[in-house]
Amino acid sequence: MSPIQIALLVLAIAGVWAIVELALTLRKTRNVVDSLDKTVNDLNNTIAEAQPVVAKLDGAVDELTPALAQMEPLLKSSKTAVDALTSNLVEVEAVVRDISEVTGSMAEASNAVSSVTDSAAGAVQKLFNKVKTPAADAERKLSAAEEAEQPTERVLIGEAGDDVAAGDNDAQKPAAKSAQYYTYTPAETTEESCDE
Repeated sequence: MSPIQIALLVLAIAGVWAIVELALTLRKTRNVVDSLDKTVNDLNNTIAEAQPVVAKLDGAVDELTPALAQMEPLLKSSKTAVDALTSNLVEVEAVVRDISEVTGSMAEASNAVSSVTDSAAGAVQKLFNKVKTPAADAERKLSAAEEAEQPTERVLIGEAGDDVAAGDNDAQKPAAKSAQYYTYTPAETTEESCDE
């Protein structure tokens, strides 16, 4: 074989290999184009379905446009209302501050009046105690002297008295119930109770 024939043979093999590679590439390209066609068809279907939604959104935006135009005056009026409320709160704060100052002054005045009346009441109480003490002592001494002059007699009434009359030795024990005594004086009669 001559070198030209070898070169032709190599070129023929390379050409066949190129044709096979070209066929494989075309087959892959055809698959890619088919999948791309399917994707484009799906996208077209999605766009076709979205067109009514977009049309509805356009209608909603058209309806919202007048409402948005009305929002601007509402925002302005709400700003005015907030400004008025702020100024009212400032005035209320000033009034509360004035009220707290007035109540503080009234509390101080009340404390001053209270201390003056307490000191005056204390002075009057001391004066009455000085005047009342000698009279009370004299009255106590007089009543003690009258009681000493009048004889008194006490009589025990109740179960304990019955036991003493019967001569029972247990009568010396304290009674569970309180015994009642009657005190007789020539001027008056009184009833006393004691725990004996």
